[in-house]
Amino acid sequence: MEQLPNTEAPNTEAPIAVAGLCKSFGAQTVLDGITFQLVAGDVTCVLGRSGTGKSVLLKMLIGLEPAGAGSIRLEGYDISSASLQELNEARKKVGFLFQQAALYDSMTIADNVAFPLRRHTRLSGSERSHRVHQLLGSVGMNGDPDKMPSEISGGMRKRVGLARALALEPTVVMFDEPTAGLDPITAAEIAKLIVELRDRRHITCIVVTHDLHTARTIADRIIVLDGGRILFDGTCAGFAESHDPLIVQFVEDAA
Repeated sequence: MEQLPNTEAPNTEAPIAVAGLCKSFGAQTVLDGITFQLVAGDVTCVLGRSGTGKSVLLKMLIGLEPAGAGSIRLEGYDISSASLQELNEARKKVGFLFQQAALYDSMTIADNVAFPLRRHTRLSGSERSHRVHQLLGSVGMNGDPDKMPSEISGGMRKRVGLARALALEPTVVMFDEPTAGLDPITAAEIAKLIVELRDRRHITCIVVTHDLHTARTIADRIIVLDGGRILFDGTCAGFAESHDPLIVQFVEDAA
């Protein structure tokens, strides 16, 4: 292991603090005692081969998958043992951009972004419309609010998904393969948006990705999962200088 993960008790002031997290599906162990804390305002990228539990980890952090063992604290809430009401309160502080954007096909772009505002706020119709316009503008998508998801490109759908993820002004945003399936130019645009979330809004971001180029562009920190454990936890510079065979392969394959 290149750098040992922090095994101290979680700091409850961290946006996300994970300790001894385990997850199995039948006889298959996906996560085996994962421990880390996110630094507020940083972008953390989680890398690893397919099947190493990266996307499962994100789902556990938002309470969509139960933990087998260990604890997860999300913005002060222990979601490992939280009630449904507490879990819902914690989730309001988190935006989530799914790999395929997960827009509602039967709703316009504007209605997709407005959905969490209708559900969780008391904004009037005009206030909601103004907020949707602002959100779409922040991701460069305010020109076609009445289009349906089927009428826009994959990159545009991810932009709309990000606008929706930002609707409730989260302090943490989670990304599952945000550049997957995108051309290099569009991938770079999505990466720029993530950096802007950090630099302009000071939002804490955790990004699961196979895209090492994007990770190098956006990450303050890289965590590599392998065999259910943390193989590496450190800076991009430390990642590039690692002599671990798996990490060397990552770097060579991305060259």
